[in-house]
Amino acid sequence: MLSELLKYYIAIEHIPNVGSVTAKKLIAFFGGIEAVFFEKKAVMSKILGIGDVLVNSILSNRDESLKIAEKEIIFIEKNKIKTFVYTEKEYPKRLQLCDDSPVVFFSKGDVDFNSAKILSIVGTRKSTDYGTAVCEKLIADLAVTHKPVIVSGLAYGIDVCAHKSALQNGLKTVAVMGTGLNMIYPAQHRNIASQIIQQGALITDFTSQAKFDRTNFLSRNRIIAGLADATIVVESGKKGGALVTADIATSYNRDVLAFPARVGDEYSAGCNWLIKTNKAALIEEMKDIEYVLGWMSKLDKPKQLPLFDTLSEKEMIIINHLKKTDTDTIDNISHETKVPMSQLSAMLLTLEFGGYIKSLPGKSYTLKKI
Repeated sequence: MLSELLKYYIAIEHIPNVGSVTAKKLIAFFGGIEAVFFEKKAVMSKILGIGDVLVNSILSNRDESLKIAEKEIIFIEKNKIKTFVYTEKEYPKRLQLCDDSPVVFFSKGDVDFNSAKILSIVGTRKSTDYGTAVCEKLIADLAVTHKPVIVSGLAYGIDVCAHKSALQNGLKTVAVMGTGLNMIYPAQHRNIASQIIQQGALITDFTSQAKFDRTNFLSRNRIIAGLADATIVVESGKKGGALVTADIATSYNRDVLAFPARVGDEYSAGCNWLIKTNKAALIEEMKDIEYVLGWMSKLDKPKQLPLFDTLSEKEMIIINHLKKTDTDTIDNISHETKVPMSQLSAMLLTLEFGGYIKSLPGKSYTLKKI
């Protein structure tokens, strides 16, 4: 039996001017989802932060949005679709931490969205033989050692390669769609979508009544980034959805990793740019992912950090600062520790090689936890 409140959670994001962030604020302001649809204008107008435009939009459109939600519930029940509402404990914990995560999303299939290890793998729709080979080998290696859930977007190129490789290697995979669950896009991927339902899930925050719109595929990228521990960019041009996903992942304080390629390669220019601008960690193989994410291989034995008493006074100042802040940028470390930038870069590199700290995208550093 579906929750009586579900139709309100579905309806709220169908009110014009109400997106995921605003919807959550409204629910918090009103003290519950139902009040958004039944509260009087006089009461609404008194709530701090809700302007007349939004109040009028809610009043004018809430009945129509509820009709959309009621139709969607019929579709959900008929097709045995699962729903995940952000206020419920089943909602993915990683996604719940993202301010703009959907209020509700729909899923067909069976996967644990709170699995210990989840990776998003994205890239260009015009993948090369190099990109395909890199993607396939990476997932095959991960399947042997870590068995993560693989998330991608069911698009041509790297996305579908990631899904196929996951399926072939016995891994769960999640396809985040830019359409409702009534439509598979591109249509050529219907067969792979059917396989994903059997060994993972198709998910979307769009209803079956949503019109096809290419901007939806950019919107769904926030879910691809939000579900995972890290986003891996295999191949990307200077522009494209993969770079958008990487940017979103960074905004969520998630790791971004990218495979490099030769200078001048059109479909790796985006990866090289991410690495060059310190927006992504350079990776060449699975062990690089293990290092960045702190994933210990089953074959590895725990390592003991070198003793702190071998460090210089200034190095200990940096270590103690990171103990307090957990993570910090190189600029702020220099400011807080009074270590000149000319000395700090070399010291940070020495500490990283010594196994004390690790570098993160955005010129940030944190103590290494082994």
